[in-house]
Amino acid sequence: MTHLPDRPAIATLGELRASGYRPRTVKEEMRANLVGKLRREETLLPGIIGYDDTVLPQIENAILAGQDLILLGERGQAKSRIARSLVGLLDAWIPVVAGAELHDDPLRPASPFARALVAELGDETPLAWMAREDRYGEKLATPDISIADLVGEVDPVKVAEGRYLSDELTIHYGLLPRTNRGIFALNELPDLAERIQVGLLNLMEERDVQIRGYKVRLSLDLFVVASANPEDYTSRGRIITPLKDRFGAQIRTHYPEDAETEISIMEAEWLAFDDETAASVPVQVPGFMKEIVAELSQLARRSSEVSQRSGVSVRVSIANHETLLAAALKRAVRLGEPVAAPRISDLGAVVASTAGKIELETLGDETREEKVIEKLVQRAVVNVFNRHFALSELVPLVERFESGEDAEVGESVPSAAHERLVGALPELGRAVGRLVVGESPAGVASGVEFVLEGLHLNRRLNKERRGSAVRYAR
Repeated sequence: MTHLPDRPAIATLGELRASGYRPRTVKEEMRANLVGKLRREETLLPGIIGYDDTVLPQIENAILAGQDLILLGERGQAKSRIARSLVGLLDAWIPVVAGAELHDDPLRPASPFARALVAELGDETPLAWMAREDRYGEKLATPDISIADLVGEVDPVKVAEGRYLSDELTIHYGLLPRTNRGIFALNELPDLAERIQVGLLNLMEERDVQIRGYKVRLSLDLFVVASANPEDYTSRGRIITPLKDRFGAQIRTHYPEDAETEISIMEAEWLAFDDETAASVPVQVPGFMKEIVAELSQLARRSSEVSQRSGVSVRVSIANHETLLAAALKRAVRLGEPVAAPRISDLGAVVASTAGKIELETLGDETREEKVIEKLVQRAVVNVFNRHFALSELVPLVERFESGEDAEVGESVPSAAHERLVGALPELGRAVGRLVVGESPAGVASGVEFVLEGLHLNRRLNKERRGSAVRYAR
């Protein structure tokens, strides 16, 4: 989020009038600020990766047209991130009637409280200033949400104080009114009960709603963005047709279309620690290991054994990337090595960070889940390996193993042992040299295991597990 300018010093309605302030709706604000961004050639939503040519142009069109929008996509496609990022299109500060629950515009008050206060005090009406970050409201739709949650309810305390039930001042406002003059996001819209959908429709379209048998007119100023899973949104009976029609733009999100985009998201989103450990034991991740993590997610999204209705979130890639960093750091600390780098032998750890984020077509078999993930990991490794090497180029290395050489590696084997392998097998050293592994022994060890495992998965080497170590031979 960009840095906010200083809060304006204007403190009363009279001063606001004298300043030349002109009221604008939320959609007018967003439209004008988007036009400014386009003129300055600024990014619409900083931090949103992979949507420049697909989703973002459609969002720009919707905002310029003044349309509420619904984002359709499976989990982990940045729908909530997009909704929250739209706050950046609001003005830095807006004036509100001080003490008003609905953040009323002083020149166009909407709530009974603000209207009465402006009528009584006129130009002396006190003002407050509201920052753009405070103008966002979000709710996860669930079947038990009530009109009271979204719109409001009669407050028995206010009734006990002597107000009539017909008096709007008896209402305790819900989340929607309290987001007046802001952006309201409703996640998983189809999970909202039909009667609540009707109430939402009335509020968005007619600006009125019934609470406890009497009508309340709420002239709310909102930009509404909703999200939904495409399958739920299109299923009959999950959402009322008039509410669908209320959203001017229906925008389909998607997963990263290539491994490069997936890697960019991983690198931008992983949890980085700025502490003494990070400084004393830096973790270097070779490019091929990032490719394997991205390829794993890409394969899972095409696998017939993984439920595509639930989707495979980008969070799978992020979590797996973080897990490999953790495994590499743990080894470096235990072995007293100055630099850490994830290896092929660390990939077993990603089962834990993947299993909870994907759903299989047949549920209930935990053993099968692990096997599915392990198979996907192997396919990811061989796919990435075959993009880096042609097997014909590694024939001299395979011949060395056919002559009786072997190689022992593993997650607990020191990096120095891998370096000795490179010294004993120049052909292996030349193969590793084609990879970008850096100067550190840890990077060399990562490259060694990648080459050996790639040859094994291509059926050029045999593989034998010995406790925490692995032996490759012919």
